[in-house]
Amino acid sequence: MNISDTDRLANKSSIKSRWSLMEISILTLAMLLALPVIVVLAFVFVPTGDIWHHLASTVLKDYVVNSLWLMLGVAIGTLLLGVSAAWLTSMCQFPGRGVFEWALLLPLAMPAYIIAYTYTGMLDFAGPVQSTLRDWFGWGFGDYWFPEIRSLNGAVLMLTLVLYPYVYLLSRAAFLSQSICVLDVSRTLGNGPWRTFWLVAVPLARPAIIAGLSLALMEALADYGTVQFFGVPTFTTGIFRTWFGMGSSAAAAQLAAGLMIFVFALIFIERYSRRQARYHHTSRRHQDLRRYQLTGLSSFLAFLLCFLILFFGFLLPAGQLLSWTVSVADYVIDAQFLGLVLNSLKLAAIAAFLALMLALFLAYGYRLFPSRPIRFAVRLAGMGYAIPGAVIAVGVMIPFAWIDNTVDSWARQSFDVSTGLILSGTLVAVTFAYLTRFLAVSLQTVESGLGKITPSMDEAGRSLGFKPVQLLSRVHVPMLRGSLLTALLLVFVDVLKELPATLILRPFNFNTLAVRAFELASDERLAEAAPAALAIVLAGIIPVIIISKTITRSRQIAAEHRDIA
Repeated sequence: MNISDTDRLANKSSIKSRWSLMEISILTLAMLLALPVIVVLAFVFVPTGDIWHHLASTVLKDYVVNSLWLMLGVAIGTLLLGVSAAWLTSMCQFPGRGVFEWALLLPLAMPAYIIAYTYTGMLDFAGPVQSTLRDWFGWGFGDYWFPEIRSLNGAVLMLTLVLYPYVYLLSRAAFLSQSICVLDVSRTLGNGPWRTFWLVAVPLARPAIIAGLSLALMEALADYGTVQFFGVPTFTTGIFRTWFGMGSSAAAAQLAAGLMIFVFALIFIERYSRRQARYHHTSRRHQDLRRYQLTGLSSFLAFLLCFLILFFGFLLPAGQLLSWTVSVADYVIDAQFLGLVLNSLKLAAIAAFLALMLALFLAYGYRLFPSRPIRFAVRLAGMGYAIPGAVIAVGVMIPFAWIDNTVDSWARQSFDVSTGLILSGTLVAVTFAYLTRFLAVSLQTVESGLGKITPSMDEAGRSLGFKPVQLLSRVHVPMLRGSLLTALLLVFVDVLKELPATLILRPFNFNTLAVRAFELASDERLAEAAPAALAIVLAGIIPVIIISKTITRSRQIAAEHRDIA
């Protein structure tokens, strides 16, 4: 063996050792990001004295029952609105369809707690709706009945209006990808639009519909601002009350574990529903969608349904927020408000950038080492998005508080100096919670982008002598620019909207737009909460538009790939 062969073997061994360290790094990082969930589950068996007995005998039943009713109501509402709107905009032709196909995603930019504040201000006894009715008919207090917005039914309605886009988004993507041949067969059998919808389209799209519904229900279970503002006791409000009201982290963790049972049940149902669901387009020939031309009354009803969904889900609350913002802008939008904007943008930017870097590292690591342990680690790291923010916050606070107490005790004994809070109540804890909660958003986006890059590109790069890092920076990243930007924006907006984790973990005297809007609304200062709420909504519109364009182009891109094949 000559010297050059020895050098090559040494270099190969060095590279193998280096990337073995990367595999260890992926596993370690995944366990670190899963730490909050592991901590919550570990506290299930920690004794809590009389606190748990008190909860079980007083409020636990309300938490369970209200959470179940909330899930059921939101499930029915999001299915009705999301699936029907997706079918109309995908497979039917009527006036305004081109606008509705992207505009119906706009409520996704409206956080649930913000739309709850807005409708409460409009529909409460002193709001413009009831005040106008009293002026018109001369009614007084107690002379008429009006639906109570601050109720479980009100919470279901508010959450439905902002969460149906999850079902709409995935359902529409599924309808657009369905085989024209199958739909043509349904037409030849004499089935009209509605029979084709029920007998063919919905069964084929069922896995996507269930996936969208699962996301909507997870968000409903994770909601804190809406149910707290409406006075509806659920698991999320119970976690806050137990932690801050009773001072028991163990009991709060056990409530969080109970909430996680609901979440894992949803994940299991979603996976089980598509265990054998497979659908393939058997034709290589692309055909443009032949939409059903609606006329007369059917055309008007389709337009009316889509318009009402958009109006009540986005246009009306956004218009009310804008009106309130204009009325209070002179004394609300000041240096303190700009400080809130800066705090929110800074936190969101840092969390989004770190989440993108971690997602790129994990997804590319799995591409290089597609083993079962790495796959499990990557999936484990992405579980945080299925866990409510309140649960993540509890899981972050407990180990961080233990670390702070341990370090402080050691410093006192060794140097007679108190180190205070190093991690708890700092931006480090808040950022770590954001990464645990929203890493999956960027991870799925990056994985999707990497999946579209053919492995032959990797082989070509290696044949040119590129090392893995060089291959990533010179080949993959330029091709992933669109996916990376989308992932960055999505996490950025999710962080801006996050409320429970920020409320629990934020440093003293540090506020964000979401926290400030919640505080003002809780004090019934709804108009003053409008500027902060409107700023969050406006920031969420950009990713929504990007998502809509991606869905619209999805079928054309898939057709081009089939034509190339």
